[in-house]
Amino acid sequence: MPPHLSIVVPAHNEELRLPGSLSRILEHLRQQTFSWEVLVVENGSSDRTAEVAERFAQAAPGLRVLRESQRGKGLAVRRGMLEATGEYRFICDADLSMPIDQINRFLPPELQDYDIAIASREAAGAVRYGEPFYRHWVGRAFNLIVRLLAVPGFQDTQCGFKCFRGEAADVLFPLQRLHGWTFDVELLFVALRRGYRVVEVPIPWYYYPGSRISILRDSLAMFTDLFRIRRNWRRGLYSTEAAGERG
Repeated sequence: MPPHLSIVVPAHNEELRLPGSLSRILEHLRQQTFSWEVLVVENGSSDRTAEVAERFAQAAPGLRVLRESQRGKGLAVRRGMLEATGEYRFICDADLSMPIDQINRFLPPELQDYDIAIASREAAGAVRYGEPFYRHWVGRAFNLIVRLLAVPGFQDTQCGFKCFRGEAADVLFPLQRLHGWTFDVELLFVALRRGYRVVEVPIPWYYYPGSRISILRDSLAMFTDLFRIRRNWRRGLYSTEAAGERG
């Protein structure tokens, strides 16, 4: 029988943060009454990320490690979400900048009647802790562009914690074409145009140094991706038939 919840953790060069994060994730899940699985997707790391994850998997039957040789957070998330089997599938950044006990707020009975629930650092009730001023305003500027060009009405599309109903994940992730940081904007863009219900969940969020994002290089690439998403839609590349052609 499929688990109630799958947690997908993309992990690129996370050997230092992964032990603490996986310990907290597993401790929280073992206290729940529902069934679960955890998928760590090692993502082209040059350190011992895979070995650390596999050591945890030996002692935790509900944890699986997938190896993805190519880099790209979007690629790692896509692999994990398509191999997950849960009724609900939760993307979880390895730094746990959102405390793991918040995850129950994305699940019934606390949250119902949605297809995708996205954690928000900007929705009413959200709180940010310790984030440098410049990073916050770079993020707000990007969100403004996202709202203008791709996903109107949502204050925070880039937070790394999102929950998909299994049925929605099975449809949307085969359509995903971007492998970098903008993959979640792409998925939300397609989801809204297909009529899926998307909600924002305000969370407490803690800034931890060690972000993999380069403000200058990656911001430019993400900006370019917004136009690529719109072009892909016009060309019909997000149709189910196009996904089937990709295999």
